[in-house]
Amino acid sequence: QVQLVESGGGLVQPGGSARLSCKIFGDLYGSYFKQWYRQAPGKQRELVATLAGVGPVYYADSVKGRFTISGDDNERTVYLQMNSLQLEDTAVYYCNARHSIYHALDYWGKGTQVTVSL
Repeated sequence: QVQLVESGGGLVQPGGSARLSCKIFGDLYGSYFKQWYRQAPGKQRELVATLAGVGPVYYADSVKGRFTISGDDNERTVYLQMNSLQLEDTAVYYCNARHSIYHALDYWGKGTQVTVSL
């Protein structure tokens, strides 16, 4: 049984920083993309960043230069470092692990709220 558990959300002021963590429980066999999505109120869920075996392979245009995705295989954890946060970054952030070939092998965390506000 694979479970993803996010942490690190909360209230942040504009211009501030936060780091989200996604701890992976259980075994992922094969090659998986580790990803962060977010969903703002009234909007569709969007892909924020993707980490492959070779490193980060995708960032949404809206977060390029501000967010960094990384992983620690020993800790079985994926991180999202968010700098220069903006009001528009307010959303529930979800961790995802998806097999690189068999996309039906697709696991999600329950999400963590990030609120950017004065």
